Amino acid sequence: QVQLAESGGGLVQAGDSLRLSCAASGRTLSRYTMGWFRQAPGKEREFVAAISWRGGTTYNSDSTKGRHTISRDNAKNTVYLQMNSLKPEDTAVYYCSAGSRGGTRDYEYDYWGQGTQVTVSS
Repeated sequence: QVQLAESGGGLVQAGDSLRLSCAASGRTLSRYTMGWFRQAPGKEREFVAAISWRGGTTYNSDSTKGRHTISRDNAKNTVYLQMNSLKPEDTAVYYCSAGSRGGTRDYEYDYWGQGTQVTVSS
């Protein structure tokens, strides 16, 4: 079992930056693809970014490409999401996930955190 705990969310203004962290316990993350998803009120959960287990491959949704960067530190069992140039439409609960398959679909991930709220005011 893997337990994931997100942190770093908060209330910011448009144009600001935030860095989310996802700390894992219970099992090393080094063999999992890690992903970030988000869910805004009244909307389905959507893919944000993912990173391969060695960190050599990353991919983003079109809406976050060029603004949000995913990274990982396997020695610290932690994954990060650096979010720059935040927009009001980035407002959502952000979830960290780990999966042996990984990808852009939430069913490809096996473990999920509880989420952290990000609110961007205009």
